Amino acid sequence: MFPRSIAQSSARAARSLALRSGSVRMVTPAVARRTLITATAQKSLAIAAHNMTSLPAQRNFSSSASRKEIVKVPQMAESITEGTLKQWNKKVGDFVQADEEVATIETDKIDVSVNAPQSGTIVEVFANEEDTVEVGKDLFKLEPGEAPAGGAKKEEKSEEKKEDKKEDKPKKEESKQQQQPEKKGDDKKPAPAAEPESRPSAANSTPPPSKPSSSSSSSSSKSSSSSGSSSSSSAPKPAAGSREENRVKMSRMRLRIAERLKQSQNTAASLTTFNEIDMSNLMAFRARHKDRILKEKGVKLGFMSAFAKASAMALKDVPAANASIEGAGLGDTIVYRDYVDLSVAVSTDKGLVTPVVRNLEGMSLIEIEEAIAGLGKKARDNKLTLEDMSGGTFTISNGGVFGSLFGTPILNLPGSAILGMHAVKDKAWVVNGKVEIRPIMVVALTYDHRLLDGREAVTFLVKLKQYIEDMPSMLL
Repeated sequence: MFPRSIAQSSARAARSLALRSGSVRMVTPAVARRTLITATAQKSLAIAAHNMTSLPAQRNFSSSASRKEIVKVPQMAESITEGTLKQWNKKVGDFVQADEEVATIETDKIDVSVNAPQSGTIVEVFANEEDTVEVGKDLFKLEPGEAPAGGAKKEEKSEEKKEDKKEDKPKKEESKQQQQPEKKGDDKKPAPAAEPESRPSAANSTPPPSKPSSSSSSSSSKSSSSSGSSSSSSAPKPAAGSREENRVKMSRMRLRIAERLKQSQNTAASLTTFNEIDMSNLMAFRARHKDRILKEKGVKLGFMSAFAKASAMALKDVPAANASIEGAGLGDTIVYRDYVDLSVAVSTDKGLVTPVVRNLEGMSLIEIEEAIAGLGKKARDNKLTLEDMSGGTFTISNGGVFGSLFGTPILNLPGSAILGMHAVKDKAWVVNGKVEIRPIMVVALTYDHRLLDGREAVTFLVKLKQYIEDMPSMLL
């Protein structure tokens, strides 16, 4: 009795201690079993969680799938909301490096390159070439990662296998052709197999061919000739004097140029005045200094820098030629400027563009040549930005490089005047009462008659002529 009471007391003390430690919640057998089951479940969950953390490959795979980046149509300028997807430079499955060009979007002013934000593989594209794409819309999906190792080798091997398969096909056909006569002539002696090229020599060692073979050869020749004649007769022959037309959709830039030219024609009261300039002094100045400047500065000295500098000086004398009309309707305000931002017309494969040389009034001839050459290269390389082509106050167009002798340039709005240069030609020129042969250029100034009167336009050309014909006065 006493030992049993001691045992019961010990059990109660153990249960009380277990309850305080939280290891067992109840003391009934059923609850104890549930407690054991719950503990087992918790243990299995802990093991499962440990196993999941020990699977880095699965975790990286899911995260890599979520890391796919969607590249959108970039913001090009405030005034541009859409463009035409002109070309995909990469396709789905191609690996691209960071900042590598993926697509080209054509706008009405410039072409915009869309580059990869990081290295990876293109997994999906959301537009086709010639589609209109809006700024901010999805363009393509990129899966970041490194370049696949040995990708080029695998492609080469697959190409080699394809070539081998192509070579095996004619061999199989030849073997079939060799087996067919053997099956037909079972009662005759078997003839040794030979390649098509060696069959005539093998025929010399055997009895001469029978008549059916000759008839078959003649029939085959007839069939070949008839098939050749039928194919030649079926081929369409171009009719004498036929003419063709090719319709090509206008590019966005060409459409924009057409729109702006019509806007200029319909808005401004355009008028053109002309003058002739004796180029003797300028050509002598250029011949005297061009080699030295090219050697020292690496710059080719041309006529454009002199005309740009002379125009900037003439614009100080006639500020209205450097002004513009702004405001509601057709304009009610004249904006005068104390600086000259010169737009230089540059011809490219896609059309005429007018990049701008900023603050030209304070530049030297060499600095002007460097700036114009740099903008011309960017234009030909299709690297001009919207900032490069906006904000011009006066424009020069040099049609003389193409051989133009005489022309009337159209205004480049919002500017109020544009100077047209032409080719230099020898002409009879009266100098001090005597006729001499001098190199002469015809220049044209088209101006907005709403802002400039004829007196101001003529004054501008007279000042320009003075500065060009007397180079030292322009350089002082």
